[in-house]
Amino acid sequence: FAKSSRQMLVEWINSVSIDWPISRRRYYATEIPLWYCKKCRAVVVPPKGKYYPPWREPAPVDKCSKCGGKEFEGETRVLDTWFDSSNSPLYVLKYNRDDAFYEKNFPCTLRPQGKDIIRTWLYYTLLKGYLLTGKCVFKDVWINYYVVDEHGKKMSKRKGNVVDPHDILEKYGAEPFRLWAAVEGNISMQDFRCSFDRIDGAGKSIVKLWNAARFVSIFSRPKKDEKAKLLPLDKWVRHEINDIVEEAAKWYEQYDFHNPATQAKHFLWETFASHYVELAKNRAYNSDGRFSEAEQAAAVATLHYCLERLLLVLAPVVPMITYKLYNDLCGKDIHFEPFPAAENYELPGFTGVELEALDSDIWKQKKEKGLSLKAEVKEAVVPESFKVIEKDLK
Repeated sequence: FAKSSRQMLVEWINSVSIDWPISRRRYYATEIPLWYCKKCRAVVVPPKGKYYPPWREPAPVDKCSKCGGKEFEGETRVLDTWFDSSNSPLYVLKYNRDDAFYEKNFPCTLRPQGKDIIRTWLYYTLLKGYLLTGKCVFKDVWINYYVVDEHGKKMSKRKGNVVDPHDILEKYGAEPFRLWAAVEGNISMQDFRCSFDRIDGAGKSIVKLWNAARFVSIFSRPKKDEKAKLLPLDKWVRHEINDIVEEAAKWYEQYDFHNPATQAKHFLWETFASHYVELAKNRAYNSDGRFSEAEQAAAVATLHYCLERLLLVLAPVVPMITYKLYNDLCGKDIHFEPFPAAENYELPGFTGVELEALDSDIWKQKKEKGLSLKAEVKEAVVPESFKVIEKDLK
């Protein structure tokens, strides 16, 4: 529960001043299984184990137990929508159907739902479960806010501003849609606007991930990772991905998909692809033999290490692409892998922000002079803290 969502529930509970009207005069809904004696109006309750439409079927008794009357009329009202849907956690727990299963699994772990039905579905589910069991029937509640239209208005059929998800899936695919929904904003805390351009942008991140995996797959996955042979640049990028792993584990425990996805996306584009890969790829190829076999192996091992951890972090958000890539690289189903534990790698005297700023400044200088990014730099003065990665920088 976010504090704002909890407050909505508390305010509703404190404002309730009427009983729960559990019946409705509608046509489509769950029938109330009751009959009434036409003579004395005594109520007839049917036995368990069958679904009864009392307005259509005869009463399950021959005569009234109170007056002996033999004519009955069935209930024509139906149950309030929330009265039967509020059984959802008890249904999945097999309440009154499998006692062993119920005892083992009670309570349900999570109740996910929209903020608009806090005062109805959530409230009535809490109430119904408590009235039947005397306890809360689920541990956590995850409330999602709205994806609104491009003008910031809530989507509704009446307004005609609904976006059909099928159209998005056909045009952009499911994985970009999932990634966009996680990165665009924290839906546990706020509404955010539907943007086709930004969904398309999320698709570019999926392509980026695919291309990064293609590059890493050029180099055979090492059977054993030797920490002792790692260079400072390798330790730096491993420190960065493990920071994300550590924080992502905490965020996911709180049903926060926004922060892990956002951090993983930044790592993919900036830390990994734009900086580590650009600095370490010559060492990984080692086509001119400037690096030792151990130095080359450290770069290859680190490429695989970072990509595999990145895929594990992203798996809850984009399950299909991560499954495909992890299976191709490691020969395993990523969704049966444990979430990685953070490992400690000390920073080698500089931070990621400092390194990114250094690279960006060099690229800017080249651009301003009309040079290709691949153009050789004959001389550059850099801070002393980067001396530990001098060979990779050169």
